Amino acid sequence: MNHKVFLVLALALSVCQALPYVSYDDVDDTEVIELPGVEEAPPTLGKDIIDLTPLGTALFGKPDEQLTANRVSNFSANADEMNPEELGSYLEGDMLVPQTDLIMKNGLPTQSSRWPNGVVPYEIRGNFNARDMATIENAIAEYHRRTCIRFVKRSSERDYISIRGDNSGCWSSVGRVGGKQEVNLQSPGCLSRPGTAMHELMHALGFLHEQNRMERDGYVAIQYNNVQSSAMNNFEKAARTEAFGVPYDYGSVMHYSKNAFSINGQPTILAMQANGAEKMGQRNGFSDFDIQKLNRMYDCGAANAAPVAPALPAPGAAPGAAAGSGNPIVDSFLGGLISGLGLGDEKKEASS
Repeated sequence: MNHKVFLVLALALSVCQALPYVSYDDVDDTEVIELPGVEEAPPTLGKDIIDLTPLGTALFGKPDEQLTANRVSNFSANADEMNPEELGSYLEGDMLVPQTDLIMKNGLPTQSSRWPNGVVPYEIRGNFNARDMATIENAIAEYHRRTCIRFVKRSSERDYISIRGDNSGCWSSVGRVGGKQEVNLQSPGCLSRPGTAMHELMHALGFLHEQNRMERDGYVAIQYNNVQSSAMNNFEKAARTEAFGVPYDYGSVMHYSKNAFSINGQPTILAMQANGAEKMGQRNGFSDFDIQKLNRMYDCGAANAAPVAPALPAPGAAPGAAAGSGNPIVDSFLGGLISGLGLGDEKKEASS
């Protein structure tokens, strides 16, 4: 082994020691996260890493099977002006990383990542009827039709989403958080409009709500006097957001409705530009700007381009498969380091 390889291993070890350690309980597939000491500096965020720190600890908790479940059960797509995902007790209504007591004791993850090559392994575990399944399948089909993102049935991948229909409302985590992560779509409320499933899957891909963008004050005015006291933090403007050069979009499937979290039936969001009010909160499907953001975030190029490479193999894959640590920060670091040292070229020359 030459000195370059030793250098790679030494640097990789130092990086791994500064990162969260993720292990799994074989009994119930519980993910246990151990964070490094606070004295250690966090790694530099790469382009594929999504910083969750500004969202705070409110992002983490447990599914609400009481208040949220009851609200969504009583939701009427025909009578209610808001959306079912705006009825949750979670951060901003529908963003949640479910935490067990064991994980809470070991610390909370402060970042997620994009799905490698836009490939998202998934399973459907909810007891959905034919109508529900058609709504979910239509959402996935729209991603496939208009982006390069591909939802593929999970086989043995470690990181995947599990679509459930528990009585806890509509919610998802943000980005790829690692291991099994749930997207919940309580039936029928969360599946009564086609865009809600698209909305929650867009969270899982790494997108936040449109009206919380850092430049939102030029487009909407939040009417805090009409907002429920418990929901004030749902309207906090992000300190920094990445919109990939796409303009603010009233018609985004990620935008709140104008009456979201209202305490008195009056608007909580006022559009500051013409026609904005009519577009806010639509859940009929993706806007053109939604598609632009998805394609730019995942480097799709042409809208229907296929993923450029297969996803990293799961642990235990056959020898010779593409190697990966399972941690996006480590993989990104090692990839750049190996390329910079010219080890990748040496490997190509050896195999030719």
